[in-house]
This record gives sequence, structure tokens and C-alpha cells, in this order.
Amino acid sequence: MLAALIGLMGAANLASSLATSFAVVLIARFLVGIAVGGFWSIAGGIALRLVPEHQVARATAVIFGGVETASVLGVPTGTFLGDLSGWRTAFAAVGVLGLTSVVCMVFLMPSLPAEQSVHLRDLPAVFKANAALRLALTLTFLVITGHFLAYTFVRPILHEHGVDDRATGVLLLVFGIAGICGNFLAGALVAKSLRRTTPGIGVLLVAAMAALALFDTNVVAAGAILMLWGLGYGAVPVTFQTRILRAAPDTTEAASSLFVATFNFSIALGALAGGIAVDHAGPLSVLWLGGGSILAALLILGGRARTPRLATA
Repeated sequence: MLAALIGLMGAANLASSLATSFAVVLIARFLVGIAVGGFWSIAGGIALRLVPEHQVARATAVIFGGVETASVLGVPTGTFLGDLSGWRTAFAAVGVLGLTSVVCMVFLMPSLPAEQSVHLRDLPAVFKANAALRLALTLTFLVITGHFLAYTFVRPILHEHGVDDRATGVLLLVFGIAGICGNFLAGALVAKSLRRTTPGIGVLLVAAMAALALFDTNVVAAGAILMLWGLGYGAVPVTFQTRILRAAPDTTEAASSLFVATFNFSIALGALAGGIAVDHAGPLSVLWLGGGSILAALLILGGRARTPRLATA
């Protein structure tokens, strides 16, 4: 399944590079979305099948480290290739990388036969039956929506503080590098205390957004704030995926599917709501809205911590 999904992603990107009309590009991008969403619904929890239980948190950090690293390197590399020889070359390169990944999966990954069958009708049943999973998905929704409410518009926010485009690029690189560090730091921390790591992420994100909204920052101060923000957000995927796996150890595939669906829906909703807010109240407004969403997650987490069964999830 993993090889088929990544093969679809690679083929769709190659199709984009050869497209003769915009409609073909749109169809290819739609297929890429299906492939990536399907891939992460499985890959996010696959550490359980690959390593001993005591190494799951760190293995999950390694898996999501690929996402963080790609986020830092992918966009500038794609831009460089596009500027060098056109956008088709960038799409073709991604397609070749995808097909190379398929070869690696086929020859390097161990055989992982299905342990149980998961049907579409199982998803609402798993959601309804598991209170800890519902809590984890609620936290995911609030934190990811809050993050993308603000981060989608980080460039105009920095412009409001007088940061020019050249410096903005460097600051976004700082954010990405901090995200990689946050990912692996979280991989070590969640194995020791998931209960403390989750609210710690929220505090970092809220503090960074509030600082960027309240203070008239220069480039150095903005860099420090984005480093803090990057550390917090970089820790989100591995921490929340671990929370999902611990909440539903017997239904990991179904729970991971719900997690990926919630994650992607929250990205879209956050960007949409942020766009509306920017149009009506200016760029800085999204920092307050995003921070408010994450603060709501912290309040829910604080209240639920009094319930022992949910607090340990």
C-alpha cells in the first residue's frame, strides 16, 4: 500500500511535468493529495510495526523528521530548479524522487502483512468508542488550525514589522531549522512525559504569536520569535501522532486515518479563516486568532488532566 501510494505520487508529478493543459495539472495535483493523505494515514503510525515498543517515540520522530527536513529543503530546492530550467523540471524531479522512494520501499522495508481489516464504517465507530482519541483529535484540530491561521500569513506579518523580503527568506529558514530540532527534541521528550510535552508545545506557540503581535520587532527579535515558534510547531507532528497511537493502540490504522484527516482539514480551515481575518482586520489579527485557538486547546487539556484515564493518554 505504501509503495502504491508513493508510486501514484511520483507518477502524478511526472504527469504534471508533461501536462499540456491546466486541467491535467489540476487532476495530477488532486491525485498527489490522495497519495500523500493516504500515505501518512499509514506511515504516521508504522513505527509500531518496525521497532520495539520502547523505541516507538524516537522512531516516529525519525519518520516525521523527513517531513521537517523536506519542509526546509524542498521549497528552496524546487524554486532553484524552477528558476534554473523551468517549473516542469521541478515537478519531474519530485516525480523521480517519488519513484526512487518506491524502489527503496520494495527492497529495504520488511514485509508487513495486514494484522486486521479496516473499513470506512470503522472510522466513526472508533471515534465514538474512544474518549482519549476524541480528545487527541480535538487538540489536533485546535492547535493545527491556530498555527495555520497565523503562519500562512507570516510574510505579511513580518512586513508589518518592517522586515524586507530578503530577510524574510532567512527568517523562514530559521523557522524550518528550528522545526527540525523541535521534532527530534519531542521524540526524546514524549518517551519520558507525553503529558508535559503536549502543553509545553502550546505554551511555546502562544508565546511566540503573542510576542510577534505585541512587540515592534526588528530582524534579530523576529528571528528569535520564529525560532521559538519553529521549535514548538516542529514538535507537533510526532507528539500528536504519539498521543493518537497511545489513545488507540488496537486500532492504529483507523486512528491515524482520523488524525491525518483532521490535520489536513485544520490546515485548510486555518488558512481560509486567516485569509478572511486578514482581509477584514489586517495581518496582525491572525496572531490573536491563532493564539486563541491554541489557548483553547491548553484550557481543554488542563481540564481533562483532572480525569486520570484521559490524562494518561
